[in-house]
Amino acid sequence: MIIRDQAALLAPVERDLRLDLFRGIGLWMIFLDHIPQDVVAWLTLRNYGFSDAAEFFVFISGYLVGWIYGPIVTGGWFLAALKRLWKRAAEMYVAHIMLFLLFTAQIARTARRFDNPMYEHEFNVFNFLAHPDELIGQAILLKYKPVNLDVLPLYIALVFASPFIVWCLVRRPNLTLAASVVLYVLSRWFDWNVASYPPGTTWYFNPFCWQLMFVFAAWCGIGQIDKISRWVWSKAAMTLAAAWIVFALLIVMTWHVPALEAMIPKWMIKAIYPIDKTDLDLLRFTHFLALATWVTYFVSRQWKALQTPWLRPVILCGQHSLPIFCLGVFLSFSAHWILTQYTKGVWEQLAVSAAGIIIMIGAAWLLHRAERVPNLFVKVSEVEQAEAAIETGPTSTAAVAPAGR
Repeated sequence: MIIRDQAALLAPVERDLRLDLFRGIGLWMIFLDHIPQDVVAWLTLRNYGFSDAAEFFVFISGYLVGWIYGPIVTGGWFLAALKRLWKRAAEMYVAHIMLFLLFTAQIARTARRFDNPMYEHEFNVFNFLAHPDELIGQAILLKYKPVNLDVLPLYIALVFASPFIVWCLVRRPNLTLAASVVLYVLSRWFDWNVASYPPGTTWYFNPFCWQLMFVFAAWCGIGQIDKISRWVWSKAAMTLAAAWIVFALLIVMTWHVPALEAMIPKWMIKAIYPIDKTDLDLLRFTHFLALATWVTYFVSRQWKALQTPWLRPVILCGQHSLPIFCLGVFLSFSAHWILTQYTKGVWEQLAVSAAGIIIMIGAAWLLHRAERVPNLFVKVSEVEQAEAAIETGPTSTAAVAPAGR
């Protein structure tokens, strides 16, 4: 019975395709947002509200940690959860270092080929090319990061800490969430952050602040959100969420249309600015929660559209988020230098944006197909065993036969 329980707890859980869908959308938005002055980037969330794809990813990651590993830790298999999560953190660390080296090489090669040092300064790799011996060590310590590579160190830190977060959540969920809030407040008040490079700088995504989004998502993932669901999706809460979404839209529109800024009272401007991304401003946090409230109301886990071929490409991207994110970083820089070196016309912007997304979809499809290869090897192995058993006589055949039923 103990073995069966262990197998049930450690077995893969059924995927929630909604999470893959929104993670895939987030990957596409990150790719487009990383292309400077791209007209297609107007389709991304950051142009219409306080939050953007970063909140998407941190929340989904935290929710999955709570949803998948909460039952495992509750069942007494903390070390199994720790092993899996630390292995995942190690995979992300290796991916980050490889991405750093290849991305830096891509920028350096482009700068030299086109004799344009702008790329080295724009993507913060000039110091690395001047002092590679020192900055490689800083990169290994996650202190030195080129532009667009800031988010993976945050995930590495959060996933590394997640076994202990889940352990606390399954025992004292509300107290753990309260402790997360206290850490968020203290880190903003005392400017706590992780040191970066060059000296005097800090991480772009402050892990002491962004942990609030992660812990709250894990709190939801272990089932605590179900206990307050009648309030979360009540008419009053959803009306308030809709009002907040509209308010955020109006404020963001003043960034794009300066004439509208005169309509905002000065006291309100002083109250809401700066809307800090590094320390996860509450306006960003609450805007994401307002969006999540409405999205989860309309998009259920049984939503039929999730099974349609129209959404399959973005879902596949979401199911392979780490490699597709790394690929998107390369593609966004490639699109940037194409538009910089040749032309920035609207049609060219549409072309490079569409080409990048198509390549991401193609890579996700190949990764999906590659996942089936081990199953083929298992079947080949079974056939070989059966053939060997036939050659060695009926006794061996009988020994192999039950495995083939």
